Amino acid sequence: MRGRPVFAAGALLLALVVTSCSDDTTGGSANGTTGASTAAAQRAAEGRTTYPLTITNCGRKYTFDKAPSRVVVMNGGSVAEVSSLIELGVSDRIVANAQNYGASDVPGRAEAIDALPTGGVTLNDLQDIPREAMLGLRPDLVISTYGGGFDAASGFATRDDLLKLGANSYVPASACGTDGMTAGAPTIEDSYAILRDFGKIFDVSGKAQEVIAASKDRIGEVTKALAGKPDANVLLVFPGMGADDFSSIAGAGVWNDILDKAGAVNPFLDSSGNTFLTVSKEKLASTDIDAVLVVNYMNPDPDKAAKAILAQFPQWDATRANRYLVLADSIYFGPSNDVAVEKIAKLLHPDTF
Repeated sequence: MRGRPVFAAGALLLALVVTSCSDDTTGGSANGTTGASTAAAQRAAEGRTTYPLTITNCGRKYTFDKAPSRVVVMNGGSVAEVSSLIELGVSDRIVANAQNYGASDVPGRAEAIDALPTGGVTLNDLQDIPREAMLGLRPDLVISTYGGGFDAASGFATRDDLLKLGANSYVPASACGTDGMTAGAPTIEDSYAILRDFGKIFDVSGKAQEVIAASKDRIGEVTKALAGKPDANVLLVFPGMGADDFSSIAGAGVWNDILDKAGAVNPFLDSSGNTFLTVSKEKLASTDIDAVLVVNYMNPDPDKAAKAILAQFPQWDATRANRYLVLADSIYFGPSNDVAVEKIAKLLHPDTF
């Protein structure tokens, strides 16, 4: 284990610029404040949304006359968005969901995702919802994990196509581009931004703030307990996502912020900005690894995958201690990054917890 470096997080991107519009024909009070604006201020203080609500998302303005009731969630290799909707208690608005990892670090969530409607859609080669099927679902809000989910060249309905149907669209502000890359250094704050955005759009801002506050409290307890402790070198790997296990090693991603808060560091993070890295077996062998984290994405036996990696490097402290952990959705963007922080911290520093 090594001394803890200073974690250089990128500037937090604001996910939405939000303005609420209300009918200004109501008579004003003596001080010039209208009844409508007073009611709007009261609703805002209570964590409620006043409609019409206008948001700016990825440089475009969208207006909601009411909370969406026919929501389509595109895949994009994510479960951040559908998990956030479930956590906020508004998953009953979903008419078609394409996001699913088949596993979760939160009890009951995988089953809750499985139970959501899929809209009877046949997914395309990108395992997502093609244009004609999307238009046939008659959504009033379409959520994509990145800007490419609205790329006509990939066979998807564009944001303009959807507006013609009267449907708004949403992309997390950190992923407005079409290549799926996150702008800047991704952090847990980006997960919170999604919750705040959905809280405003679906009139559940109070619930969003509760979820965020609970997450921050849980992470705060972990970081306080780890104060002064050395960092552990952690190998974070995604078996099955590359040509072999060592071509799917974690590079840039929210997981680096999670590791930092859990008392760990990614020794293979470089300046390339690539999400996944290929690391030679020689470099792996020469790097001190204290623990292995295996991400379960549709993996039939993630424990077997972890043990197979450890067996190749008997010199690692991780191997000698059989120190590994299987994670699923909590290591990605989503409402449960605090779960990953706590699980990793307990693996690395069992005497502290």
